[in-house]
Amino acid sequence: MSRSSTGTTRPAERRPQPDGVCSRHDEAHSEAGRRPRYGGPEVLEEVEQEIPQPGPGQVTIDVRAAGVNPADYKGFAGGSSQDPDALPIHPGYEVAGVVLDLGADTELASGGGAVGDEVLAFRVSGGYASRITVPAVDVFAKPAALDFPAAANLLLAGTTAEDMLRAARVAPGETVLVHGASGAVGVMVLQLARLRGIRAIGTTSEAREDVVTGFGGEPVRYGDGLLERVRELAPDGVDAALDCVGTDEAVDVSLAVAPKDRVVTIAAFERAQREGFLVVGGRMPESAAFRDSVRASLIDLAGSGDLVVPIARTYPLDRAAEALSYLADGHPGARSR
Repeated sequence: MSRSSTGTTRPAERRPQPDGVCSRHDEAHSEAGRRPRYGGPEVLEEVEQEIPQPGPGQVTIDVRAAGVNPADYKGFAGGSSQDPDALPIHPGYEVAGVVLDLGADTELASGGGAVGDEVLAFRVSGGYASRITVPAVDVFAKPAALDFPAAANLLLAGTTAEDMLRAARVAPGETVLVHGASGAVGVMVLQLARLRGIRAIGTTSEAREDVVTGFGGEPVRYGDGLLERVRELAPDGVDAALDCVGTDEAVDVSLAVAPKDRVVTIAAFERAQREGFLVVGGRMPESAAFRDSVRASLIDLAGSGDLVVPIARTYPLDRAAEALSYLADGHPGARSR
């Protein structure tokens, strides 16, 4: 499989259901992952939790795949923002599965909705679970062309990529430099750029240059001499730079070749604050609203085959900590069955 910076956890396989689906799910409990304290992937524990019946405006999903993203561990892996009142943390922002139940007078964000429908949901909390009850406004019909793992890894990376392109004001015919172009967000940026007639130069390792090329970008190896290599490809500089990695090298090169007000990062927060370039993030109101607004269009692109979701590995739910370790160690992908 192609590799990306996202992956998927999947609950253990269940016995086949008899023909017909009940309007109420029989099991009121779910296997779920949670973090009772701050630390690395090793602190993730598996628990059984009660799943509430959905009220008006809510949907209960039988989770078939949950996306595994760096965002799942960054908030509790360390640093200065370790609020004890936020514990326990229930990771997992995106899932795909089958509707088990809907609250009264409830429709999905995509319209309609019935028990047995295949769906994906983002942005949710506690997606590392076998079942989950979530707001219906965050649940969309899953295109038949997408399998559950791909559907569960589409929207976090896809909406982040869209948000970066928005903030940098990248337009057709322009050239953008993408740092971390072979990762999950980078691959989404490359594909969206190609669809819109935007030239994308993407930093990557030598081993993953083919990934950048395959998704429509022009690869350039990071490391010593990166600035010179970028300038060889774009002698007059680039119109914008998108930083998906947060390294000093990425920031330094971006500021050297692009206007500061069109340099956007999702990782170099301290330098952005200090030096005055742009940051976007799902916790920022403007970014959150924009990301919500582009979910349906991204699902349509993926459903038509114009947007591909690379998946590297799958892990069962009881090995979710292993999937997180894979990402935390710098490997570009994981998913679980």
